[in-house]
Amino acid sequence: MLLTRRPPSRTADTGPRGGSPLVDRLVGGLARSVPIVDRRSFLRRSGLGVGVGLAASQLTLVRRADAADAPKTGDGSGKKVEVKRTVCGHCSVGCAIDAVVENGVWVRQEPVFDSPINLGAHCAKGAAVREHGHGEYRLRTPMKLVDGKYQRISWDQALDEISRKMLELRKASGPDSIFVVGSSKHNNEQAYLLRKWVSFWGTNNTDHQARICHSTTVAGVANTWGYGAMTNSYNDMQNAKAAIYIGSNAAEAHPVSMLHMLHAKENGCKMIVVDPRFTRTAAKADEYVRIRSGSDIPFLFGVMWHIFKNGWEDRKYLEDRVYGMDKVKEEILAKWTPDKVEEACGVNEATAFKVAKILAENRPGTIVWCMGQTQHSIGNAIVRASCLLQLALGNVGKSGGGTNIFRGHDNVQGATDVGPNPDSLPGYYGLAEGSWKHFAKAWGVDFEWIKKQYASPAMMTKSGMTVSRWIDGVLEKNELIDQDSNLRGLFFWGHAPNSQTRGLEMKKAMDKLDLLVVVDPFPSATAAMAAMPGNKDDLNPNRAVYLLPAATQFETSGSCTASNRSLQWREKVIDPLWESRTDHMIMYQLAEKLGFGKELVKNYKMVQGKGGMEPEVESILREINKCVWTIGYTGQSPERLKAHMRNMNVFDVKTLKATGGIDKETGYKLDGDYFGLPWPCYGTPELRHPGSPNLYDTSRHVMEGGGNFRANFGVEREGVSLLAGDGSHSLGAELTTGYPEFDHVLLKKLGWWGDLSEDEQKAAEGKNWKTDPSGGIIRVAMQVHGCHPFGNAKARAVVWNFPDPIPQHREPLYSTRADLVAKYPTHDDKKAFWRLPTLYKSVQEKNKDIGKTFPLIMSSGRLVEYEGGGEETRSNPWLAELQQDMFVEINPKAANDRGIRNGDWVWIKTPPMAAVPDFKGLRVKALVTERVDAETVWLPFHFSGRWGGVDLAAYYPEGAKPVVRGEAVNTATTYGYDSVTMMQETKTTVCQVEKATA
Repeated sequence: MLLTRRPPSRTADTGPRGGSPLVDRLVGGLARSVPIVDRRSFLRRSGLGVGVGLAASQLTLVRRADAADAPKTGDGSGKKVEVKRTVCGHCSVGCAIDAVVENGVWVRQEPVFDSPINLGAHCAKGAAVREHGHGEYRLRTPMKLVDGKYQRISWDQALDEISRKMLELRKASGPDSIFVVGSSKHNNEQAYLLRKWVSFWGTNNTDHQARICHSTTVAGVANTWGYGAMTNSYNDMQNAKAAIYIGSNAAEAHPVSMLHMLHAKENGCKMIVVDPRFTRTAAKADEYVRIRSGSDIPFLFGVMWHIFKNGWEDRKYLEDRVYGMDKVKEEILAKWTPDKVEEACGVNEATAFKVAKILAENRPGTIVWCMGQTQHSIGNAIVRASCLLQLALGNVGKSGGGTNIFRGHDNVQGATDVGPNPDSLPGYYGLAEGSWKHFAKAWGVDFEWIKKQYASPAMMTKSGMTVSRWIDGVLEKNELIDQDSNLRGLFFWGHAPNSQTRGLEMKKAMDKLDLLVVVDPFPSATAAMAAMPGNKDDLNPNRAVYLLPAATQFETSGSCTASNRSLQWREKVIDPLWESRTDHMIMYQLAEKLGFGKELVKNYKMVQGKGGMEPEVESILREINKCVWTIGYTGQSPERLKAHMRNMNVFDVKTLKATGGIDKETGYKLDGDYFGLPWPCYGTPELRHPGSPNLYDTSRHVMEGGGNFRANFGVEREGVSLLAGDGSHSLGAELTTGYPEFDHVLLKKLGWWGDLSEDEQKAAEGKNWKTDPSGGIIRVAMQVHGCHPFGNAKARAVVWNFPDPIPQHREPLYSTRADLVAKYPTHDDKKAFWRLPTLYKSVQEKNKDIGKTFPLIMSSGRLVEYEGGGEETRSNPWLAELQQDMFVEINPKAANDRGIRNGDWVWIKTPPMAAVPDFKGLRVKALVTERVDAETVWLPFHFSGRWGGVDLAAYYPEGAKPVVRGEAVNTATTYGYDSVTMMQETKTTVCQVEKATA
């Protein structure tokens, strides 16, 4: 087993939060005051069937030879046998799968042994994806909510009524009265098309899952050095000499990624895990450090205090490549002394020193974080503190170093890059007029026509609301909202509502809507929440609710982007099941009804699909290739991606680089490419840029994936240059010092304008590298002169345009530590922020003594068996057997003080529940364990389908309720949002736990 436990090496006692004796107790003999069991034993006692062992083992009983040798067209038996190569639809690792299809039926699967990413491995979820090919628990037909029950309707009726209602709302309240929640499950082409679709409707009120998982990462990392993404790769972690996981439980959230870390450990890599909870990842650590949830900045700065105090920072690197670290150093040394660190996060001086020493003595080192860092009201600051640690050590832009930020869904990276964001167009182009004109040209439509779709020119360039706050878009007083109307219509297009906070208020907002449309293969908790009775005073008597069955990603083709920025092409495995239709077909069919169908698909070849005509996916990707220059989604043509998928064996498992290799179907030479052409893959496909495996790496030529930090913040600040120092440049660059981004003016000043062809000169005149439709500026800068098109500058240690230019620890709005609230208060309230008022200090002041009533910190996270909101995986009978009950992990001391024994049913209560009469709380099972300390409880966030102890089975559409249902942790979570991105606060809700009497 990949994830079996073994005790880390014993070290000196370093105290109750940072010490290895805790590790020994957790993996060895645990306290005996309360019966302690592992989760498997706990689940068996909860009614787990004896057949599950066999059932689970049979998930991987696939004979490789059968699949590999199966003929493409038949085996002489009259059967048509095909092997389709696809990618797992769960987390962001990007595990490749070979699906064996007989006469259109998906009969078996195997992991792709040649994949350089998953190396022939699967986790439980990946091993069970074939169940998508049967889909017994899926939504089969369009449905409409009538008198509290879902009734089957035709596609024609559904499309007619939805579009008619949308046009009515537009006429009465304007286009901004509609909010569209997109999906991180869409392929890149569908995500891109949805942003285009929303733009042609005339609103920026659109968002998707990334807002509530990694928006703070995108903002924090991009504003530090240029791009808001994972800098290296899972594979490159094998080159690390040290790795620190902080706020990441990769062993459960990204199981196959641990293969690469375990290989690194075999080569001597020192692994540190920092987490409020002892996780399966921590079980593999050389050093486990427990911190209080939300106190990442005190810990990180406590480690940096020792780095600076001992002179362990990389001074030459900082001088050449980083702006402002001297100011950060000064503040850390003055403010985050060991006593202050221990007070704020619970980690003593010896432990912080030990971590700093390990990192300093084992370079290059990498850092991994996930939602444990991001989902806080200071998430942007926590992310930047992690970046500062890596900059201080000189670890960014190095193989084995960087910031490895693991994304949560199979295409959350791609959907973020090119999909429905409220503050940008595809490729992170802002909402300024110049960006709109760039895309209008790419889309082949008149800029003035798009502008007329919006309520006003001002609304066209104003960031929309976020998915984390659509609730307030419905419920807030209209005079406090920065748009004409409250939200009246909502699309949940492949998104789970139980992944959002403030579930009790969400139900109220759903009831007030005029229109609610759910587009999903699995109708998700939205269907049940919409149908279950609520407060009669909240219910809009004219509300219309529709469910539309979407196809899964195994029923269409397209590209998806793994967390390491590599793109992979999925073949269509089977035709859409039941009456489901592909998402891009649904977009087109609605666009036809809404009056912009021709404009939406103007550049695409149309093909026949099940249910009607649809845009060819390859045509959509080619349009992306022609306009998303900023982040290099331009070199990954469909042909190049398909060639990579057919020839995985030629790519090195450490570097991702192809050694030789010629694609038999096309003659394409793969030599030198990096697997999946990880973005940025600059220029046109014909330029043959190989992709960028490790961002900002100056040891390689730019045409071999090398680079430097982006010149995205001007050329100077307060008289100090922001450009890289002399001699700091990518290998082979003609400009050997810092330089700004390339545009037509710079090319002319350098005398390089003549290197453009005549046609390229015409296209590039008046343009910069991001808007030149020919790609000529990029070609000349990179191929001819070895320079990076986005310039060569310093990373920013001080981000002057953020609320806290140097990251500051601020206590959560709901904190159990009133003493620390006084020392580290939150931000002031904001009036119009992402179109809505956002509260900070007023909430914290009102609740500064909340710990007296709710003394426990409630945190949440992932399980290996389920994913996301869980509706999809809890509808998979193989996985459902493995996790049958929603549960809470509670420490033996906390359990004993409350009279709770292992396996008891308990009620969890949080502050929002006090405002809802007769709402008892969350009814879950207790798992008594020292994984959490006595001040913390932990719950998985994949459950839904129970509400305050009541099973919602009766409110799902017939045949489409998940096998396993349980309380959603986010029914209970409290108010709180990041001060830059509107990321929701999920990790520091306060609660009380009581034994259930019935």
